[in-house]
Amino acid sequence: MNIQQLRVFAHAARLSTLTEVAAELQLKQPTVSFHLKKLEEDIGVELFYKHPRQLRLTDAGQTLLPYAKRICALLDESSQLMKEHREQGRGQLKIGASYTPATYFLPPFLAAFQSSYDKVIPQLTVKQAGTVMKLLREFDIDVAVVSLIVRPHDDLEIIPLADDDLKLVLPYSHPLAHQATISIDDLRGQSFLLHEHGSTSRELSDMWARDNGLEWTVGMELGAIETIKESVKHGIGIGILPWRSVKREVEAKELVLRELPGKVQQRHICLAYRKDELIAYQVRTFIQYMKHACLDSLIISV
Repeated sequence: MNIQQLRVFAHAARLSTLTEVAAELQLKQPTVSFHLKKLEEDIGVELFYKHPRQLRLTDAGQTLLPYAKRICALLDESSQLMKEHREQGRGQLKIGASYTPATYFLPPFLAAFQSSYDKVIPQLTVKQAGTVMKLLREFDIDVAVVSLIVRPHDDLEIIPLADDDLKLVLPYSHPLAHQATISIDDLRGQSFLLHEHGSTSRELSDMWARDNGLEWTVGMELGAIETIKESVKHGIGIGILPWRSVKREVEAKELVLRELPGKVQQRHICLAYRKDELIAYQVRTFIQYMKHACLDSLIISV
């Protein structure tokens, strides 16, 4: 097998048809078919089910895919390192971020980073935290900035950058908004507007309710923080949101912020990257920049 075969295979695993693979790699379709067939001949197994219209991986193909992606990523990284020697640091930086950091935390840091390192070109992908971490492990992004419960990972470095605790969010018209503190009993029977399943916010909210013996009354499940905020403003229910996402509305007296009562699991906005021996210049620079920009002023107990 060779790198071109593996690169074509990795693209074919992600796309649906040979036509799409050929267009993305700027190759002719017969060339794509040749590389895939030759790869299967070289390793002696079928990588795709024979279907005339759609590419679908066999079990062997699924097994090979992470290795092919890693080999391609290492080759791209080594080429990038050599290019940096020629062009003094110019390169693309693929950042993945979950929604809260991408919207309410990262922008000023990205602006300052680009001002200092104008030859680095950031590319930002915004997904749920779990999806971003999967992209990181699969070498589809270089570094992640996500809201997480801080836990050790064998394959990743996880660096807490800032606290990102969840808070109760209420409309000014709600009776509980006028209480300085709110108890678990006060919340029984209240209608909650919750994040959809799969988000770190929903995982933590469910954990908090379970740990404190609160049975949810779910008024609505929503996918976007802004939608939850607007729904809370209109009195549809109580929200559980990251505090930094509602700073402006609290200052404008449109919403009221209160502490979650009872036992609460902390979360942080974290920097995550693979424990690779070789890290490209632009990735290494961004990691160092975020550590210095955030950690000097961060005092947390993890």
